[in-house]
Amino acid sequence: MKKKYLLSIFICFVLQGSVFSQNALNRLLTPSDTFNRTRFWTVSGIGLGIAGGSIGSLAGFWYAQYEQTRFHLFNDWGEWEKIDKTGHFLTAYHESRWSYEGASWTGMSHRSSVWTGVAIGTAIQGTIEFLDGFSKKWGYSLGDIAANELGCALFAAQELGWQEQRIVPKISFSYPNYPDAIVTSTDGKTQSSVRARVASLYGNRNLIESFFKDYNGETYWLCGNISSFLPKGNSFPKWLNLAVGYGAEGMYGGFDNSWTDKNGAKFVLDTQKFPRYRQVYLSLDVDLSKIKTDNPILKTLFSAVRFLKFPAPTVEFNTLGRVKFFPIFY
Repeated sequence: MKKKYLLSIFICFVLQGSVFSQNALNRLLTPSDTFNRTRFWTVSGIGLGIAGGSIGSLAGFWYAQYEQTRFHLFNDWGEWEKIDKTGHFLTAYHESRWSYEGASWTGMSHRSSVWTGVAIGTAIQGTIEFLDGFSKKWGYSLGDIAANELGCALFAAQELGWQEQRIVPKISFSYPNYPDAIVTSTDGKTQSSVRARVASLYGNRNLIESFFKDYNGETYWLCGNISSFLPKGNSFPKWLNLAVGYGAEGMYGGFDNSWTDKNGAKFVLDTQKFPRYRQVYLSLDVDLSKIKTDNPILKTLFSAVRFLKFPAPTVEFNTLGRVKFFPIFY
């Protein structure tokens, strides 16, 4: 949850412009043709305030709940079927992209804006990982750092090479269908339920909390704009993306489906009844940035929500050997 919390902070900032008149807002949101010092210091101050406030809130409200220890490394490469790593990748990418757009708004050069975006994305994610290093429950993860840098690199490579983002990481979410099953501890003395375990891991079943915390319901996508890869002048719909997704289900623990409750009772789920499995998806998506508009408000809105996958027909292939078709999948 902490690693995706920054997404909502950036979106709220972008949408604050509704308090202005439309004409004033149009002028405000249009990027400057030349370097504007006032804009630069304004966006720098706001950006530092948002980043500092967000990280400070995480340190004060999130990490304070857990026992702290000396700085240490933690190998979490095998956790959560790599879903957490794809979350790092997506978050770092969009932090870099949003920061780049903020730098461009001030009138900075294209190249300077790109590297500014990468630097900010790297710094924010790196600071959070540094705080993880002092938490006894987690630790400094080199796998997380690699995923962060890969997300920043995907943004920079496309912007420097193509001057556009042809491949965009996105996320979608749908409620998992959890079984209503009773489970018994390994010593046979305690009973619990799968749904009780889900609540302890992912929180109560509401959309916002589940979206941020429930790895079983999250799907991560790479959405490629088809027209951008075809010869110039092609008649293919410029707003249509081909999307390849990745997800996993049946996860009731980080490394495996076993846990110990607060009273010391240990539970181990039967791998046949409760299998962990991965999913690969093939779908379509809409690239809102390709919809032509001269309205800066719409352009800003389209950019803000560009991390969300558009619902569309989808085919799923999973490691259980099954193939599924969804008329609409989100």
